[in-house]
Amino acid sequence: MGVFVFLPLILPLTVLPIARLAEQHLHPRSAAILLTAVGAILAVCSTVCLVLLVVVGTAQLPGNPLPDSWSDPEVREAVPYDEIAGKASIVLLALVLVACAVALGRHYRFRAQAHRVLTGLESESEVAVLTDDEPYAYALPGAPGRVLVSTGMLARLGDVERQALLAHERAHLAGRHHRLLLAVQLAGCANPLLRPLRKAVGYCTERWADEEAARATGDRRTTARAVGKAALISRSASRRARLPSLAAFAEAGPVPRRVAALLGPVPPANGWPPALTSAGLAAIVAAAGTAASTLSALNAAVALYLILEAATFG
Repeated sequence: MGVFVFLPLILPLTVLPIARLAEQHLHPRSAAILLTAVGAILAVCSTVCLVLLVVVGTAQLPGNPLPDSWSDPEVREAVPYDEIAGKASIVLLALVLVACAVALGRHYRFRAQAHRVLTGLESESEVAVLTDDEPYAYALPGAPGRVLVSTGMLARLGDVERQALLAHERAHLAGRHHRLLLAVQLAGCANPLLRPLRKAVGYCTERWADEEAARATGDRRTTARAVGKAALISRSASRRARLPSLAAFAEAGPVPRRVAALLGPVPPANGWPPALTSAGLAAIVAAAGTAASTLSALNAAVALYLILEAATFG
């Protein structure tokens, strides 16, 4: 296999072109799901590759509890510089596990802190209005999920703008957007090359919620105005927010791009550009490259596993 055994660790670089094309040409719902799925697959392949490199690279060390057959020359030849790669992989795998544990712990700690804020409220409705002059609005996941909005935010918006804002936050809950964001965040912990996906998926989920809000209100221009106004008035308050834990669930994204998209036409459900256009050809090439990269990553991980299996039972 040679250097190809390291492919799962570097192939996540190929996902970046399709991330940009997906943001521009796909419906935001399709783009968010596609990018999350690709990121999760590449992250799993990368982690499996690290595990197998640890096994192969350290099997021949004295006192190692692994089977002696895993240190056969045939197995070691599958990995260039097997001892160095194995020891380095131990460190990298430990960093991956720690980073994922920290990310998960922070996520659920923020959720617990935010839900504690709601314990004193008498209302159990989906929308929880908090008496606070600071303007903010968040979709708080949970069982059940709730929309948190301050009186300061509601006071600064008109009636239709409030409807658009609440519809936007409800769309986050209905679409389980926090799960998509958590998945790509963990993918970035597994392989730093996948970290840009979180920004891309964050933008797509915001656009997804924007489109749902526009559909609910029936007024794209008012929704665009609500998005821009809410972002402007909450940005200045975010630095001194009294509930910093809630900020973990806010993904404002590039607001000018979101407003511009809302002022444009409704994106088609099948939003892939026509194949005969330059954008369509570029999208096809990028999609094919990402699919090939994913298959190559899976193939490298499976091939290394089969070599170990053959050494064990052969």
